[in-house]
Amino acid sequence: MKPGIFGAGSVGCHVGGALAAAGMQPVLVGRASMGTRLANGIKVTRHDGWSREAGAKDFTYSDEPGALADCDAVLVCVKSNASHEAGEKLAATLRPGALVVSLQNGVSNPTVLREAMPGRTVLGGMVGFNIAQTDGNRFHCGTEGEVVIEAGGEEVARALNEAGVAAHTTGDIVAVQWGKLLLNLNNAVNALSDKPLKAQLSERAYRQVLAAAMREGLAVLAANGIRPAKAGRLGPRMIPPLLEMPDWLFTRVAGSMLKIDTEARSSMAEDLERGRPPEIDWLNGEVTWLGRKTGTPTPVNDRLTELVKDAFSGTGRARWSGAALRDAVLS
Repeated sequence: MKPGIFGAGSVGCHVGGALAAAGMQPVLVGRASMGTRLANGIKVTRHDGWSREAGAKDFTYSDEPGALADCDAVLVCVKSNASHEAGEKLAATLRPGALVVSLQNGVSNPTVLREAMPGRTVLGGMVGFNIAQTDGNRFHCGTEGEVVIEAGGEEVARALNEAGVAAHTTGDIVAVQWGKLLLNLNNAVNALSDKPLKAQLSERAYRQVLAAAMREGLAVLAANGIRPAKAGRLGPRMIPPLLEMPDWLFTRVAGSMLKIDTEARSSMAEDLERGRPPEIDWLNGEVTWLGRKTGTPTPVNDRLTELVKDAFSGTGRARWSGAALRDAVLS
């Protein structure tokens, strides 16, 4: 299998770098500036000490989608707001029979890709770990987690496992995506806190906001007959009560949730820092949209969406203490 990556950002370069280090000669497509950073190769590392390096000859990098024309499978790692455009470009580029796998946040991106490239096989996916871009060409996985791909992507999962990236397939990718989306509701909280994930999750006030957003999401899913899958070690309904525990008890009972590199941040926090549009409409906004279908109120996620958009536009605060954010969202 000849793999390709469309959207060589944090996740794309980590996965692509692992495939390259395993000798699979992937094609990476992304911004020209990223190509400059990768001129001497890619280094991928992980919180447990795992590390791999790929030289510049071990992969092909381009800023043109046409470079993916000979790929057998393409992993789409662009931001959600670029999914439709990505689908159109891939539809005009890929050979017949090429497989497309969405490794993006949220739940709606596979549908958007399918609509933009009719007749193509597009599979949903979920990335369960956090990647940070550090010192030049290194892409570091700072949390536990694995890649889950919709049934039909077994060959891609095997390639990822051979490359050292834990992956498997599932017959219910929507449940998996919703399970991860509930956890990703913290992306907004993390971006507004302007703190690393570990520091933010160590403060009860921030966790109380996340717990309220998750409970709201669970209510919306129940009203729509959707049962989210477990993302990580705990079932989704077990997480909000743990988040609301006092700090001293949370660190004892739920210490595994804090097994995060001290400098790891959410992708939304990185987008805010770099002046890129947020994926809030594909995370908290998905909860709001689904709530409207059944008349289920979503004031917590509505408010977080509003605060994030204000912060990104420069019209609102971009740095909230835990207590202030809790008062602004839950009062």
